[in-house]
Amino acid sequence: MRLAGSFSDRRLRRSERPPAIGAWALALLAVGAGSCGPMLPGAPGAVLFQDDFSRPSTGWETYDETDFSAAYADGALRLQVHTPYSLAWSTPHFDLGDVRLEVDTTAAGGPTDNAFGLVCRYRDAGNYTFFLVSSDGFSGIGTVRDGQRSLLTGVAMLPSDFILQGLTSNHLRADCSGPQLRLYINGAVAQEATTEGVSTGDVGVIVGSYGTPGVEVLFDNFTVSNP
Repeated sequence: MRLAGSFSDRRLRRSERPPAIGAWALALLAVGAGSCGPMLPGAPGAVLFQDDFSRPSTGWETYDETDFSAAYADGALRLQVHTPYSLAWSTPHFDLGDVRLEVDTTAAGGPTDNAFGLVCRYRDAGNYTFFLVSSDGFSGIGTVRDGQRSLLTGVAMLPSDFILQGLTSNHLRADCSGPQLRLYINGAVAQEATTEGVSTGDVGVIVGSYGTPGVEVLFDNFTVSNP
């Protein structure tokens, strides 16, 4: 069983971040970031941003540190965690309200006792909402508020039959719509939760390790759309 509090959150953030980008500017960026152009931002299901990571200049945070790394690599965004009980993430520096996020993930190396997924309403390292799965078949939704992590779907990550286990690929979707949070795994609803508080923020991807380090996950075809 994995507890949400198992991670140490030792990922160091840069002291200054680029200015956040709003939804209208985000839609304009979508023209060059992905294979499809934007739809009107106000329409339900409208695609605000797509990134297939084929160009290493679409605004995601990259870094190469002793304990963590994030880099554009081989047409994907690769996150690695080299220390136990740690988290790493990357965001494209947007400021959005309700969103639907989708991404293709591939666990490329390290233990199957890992964690990876999506984040929304990211304000800083101590305030965000997360949607996690593991390569050994567990999933959960939670929040971090003022540095305190809470798992909203139980006291621990729960088993999910929808996860393709092992070092393989899974398609994830996270809906952040008002107080409603929903995690889809390979097209099926896996977890649902509700929360109050922060309603806007950045979006992104996240990777975590437990007792065994060396987690490596590739993210591709990241999409932000209206719920």
